[in-house]
Amino acid sequence: MSKDEQRRRVALGEALKQVVEAHGVKAAESYPNLGIWSFGRGPFKKPNISGTATSARTLYRVRQGQFIYSRLFAFEGAYGLVSKVFDGHYVSNEYPVFDIDASLVVPEYLALYFRWPEAWRQLARRTSGMGNRRRRLQPDEFLAHQISLPPLAEQHRVVSYASEVAARIHEIGARREVQHQVTADMLAAVFLRLVHEAPRRPMREIAPIVRRPIEVDPSAGFAELGIRSFGKGTFHKPTISGLEIGTKRIFRIEPGDLVFSNVFAWEGAIAVAKADDANRVGSHRYITCVPRPDVATAEFLSYFFLTNEGLRFIRAASPGGAGRNRTLGLAALETIAVPVPPIQDQRRFDALRAKVETAHALHNVRATDLTRLDSVLLAEAFRT
Repeated sequence: MSKDEQRRRVALGEALKQVVEAHGVKAAESYPNLGIWSFGRGPFKKPNISGTATSARTLYRVRQGQFIYSRLFAFEGAYGLVSKVFDGHYVSNEYPVFDIDASLVVPEYLALYFRWPEAWRQLARRTSGMGNRRRRLQPDEFLAHQISLPPLAEQHRVVSYASEVAARIHEIGARREVQHQVTADMLAAVFLRLVHEAPRRPMREIAPIVRRPIEVDPSAGFAELGIRSFGKGTFHKPTISGLEIGTKRIFRIEPGDLVFSNVFAWEGAIAVAKADDANRVGSHRYITCVPRPDVATAEFLSYFFLTNEGLRFIRAASPGGAGRNRTLGLAALETIAVPVPPIQDQRRFDALRAKVETAHALHNVRATDLTRLDSVLLAEAFRT
């Protein structure tokens, strides 16, 4: 008999039974709480629920080994197994809870099944309501869903193999993080050595602000550039029409510009415009500085401004409260004194940094390949 012939399709209602362990909320009590990550990542710890702060009159206790999901986010994979860590935690009625018949399905096999995106898509068709935030998966629809189950021995084998693969992926990921940290520390050490006794000069002298205003044609389209916070580089915004821009001022950004988002520079929205950012524009909130080529490089300056010292200068030049109220002032930016080692040393540092970033990119590609491998293995395990 083939493995496919040994499989049998069962409704989840044959292997799972909904349980309700309701507890009335007492004002003097604090209740450990859990949530469920989307995309098959399982439960996570949430802040305790205070009996005096919550409007809920009833909470529901969960036990180790039970299966749980979120009615609201089932469509994007919010399913999981209750581990020992979450035994005795509480949830609202938005989280149906089920006992598992271990004579039919291995609990870890069920949890593995619900890491499979195809399972989420199939169950998403059973949700009710309009819009993602209202698409609830009701327990009767969940229990009516059919799953193909092999014998228990095969389920155990699949779980064991998947655990080995997951451990290997985790090991590779951890090694990659260590490598990234080591190279980041090496770059920082080289940078500190270069700037230790380097002269300092104000930005207005070495990389003045350059504005390239564009006359807005209402019938034309304009491709915008954005900058991610935390030093994560540029990104491309959708093209907008001149009609949408209206009377707002826009400016051309050119490759090689050192660009600051004046509302989020304080949290690292600083980047160098790349070759594929050519012909992009930004609003007046994007400050472009052009380094003098014989004095400084944009890459070296961007690295400096993303160090702790550089960000302290940026934050001091961005008065106001949190978020959008912290605006980097143009005059204040121009007065920041930055280290200026010899230009050839800056270029060598930029080349070293480029090699490190290339290595990191290759590591990230490998990580993506491993994630795809995980998806392929899940599809192979649960195909019907």
